[in-house]
Amino acid sequence: MMIASNPYWKVTVRGLQNIDPKKTYVIIANHQSLADIVIAYQTKMQFKWVAKASLFSIPVLGWSMSLGKHIRLERGSFSSIKQIYKEAATWLKAGMSVLFFPEGTRSETGDMKDFQNGAFKLAIREKALVLPIAIRGTGDAMSKGSWLFTSKVPVSLKVLPAIDASTFHIADFAILRDQAREAIEKA
Repeated sequence: MMIASNPYWKVTVRGLQNIDPKKTYVIIANHQSLADIVIAYQTKMQFKWVAKASLFSIPVLGWSMSLGKHIRLERGSFSSIKQIYKEAATWLKAGMSVLFFPEGTRSETGDMKDFQNGAFKLAIREKALVLPIAIRGTGDAMSKGSWLFTSKVPVSLKVLPAIDASTFHIADFAILRDQAREAIEKA
């Protein structure tokens, strides 16, 4: 609805053939703005996403997130970090994909930050498929710290081929992490 109500956004979606609706994924995407979530739903996939706890207190958005049972992360809390991976594993076992932004926070420059390790360790432990998604242009559509959408912005989402994490050993999480990051950066 947000995309349809903004006729000035030109949204391009590619790579949907890389999604098998019968499979469950640990979805990994770069993070430029709050608009990334809106764009990620252009995949037509069902998924839960990990979001900082403060977003859950925003009227309407936060309530929707709570009702949708998305995964709440208390930044800086080790017990919360452990809990999100437990929740994510439960969703994966139930056949529901989970979306992570492994940079941890939105990029202010558009350059990707280093990826954190947790989602990749989870994917290996759960023998899941990692589905990399490259998002471009959302930082211009809705800049960090703003709730305003900019008009006349080209935005793109590209779904890349999945990486089978079951072929990795837990000690190889950095290889999987770097492979996913490189694929997104290249796209």
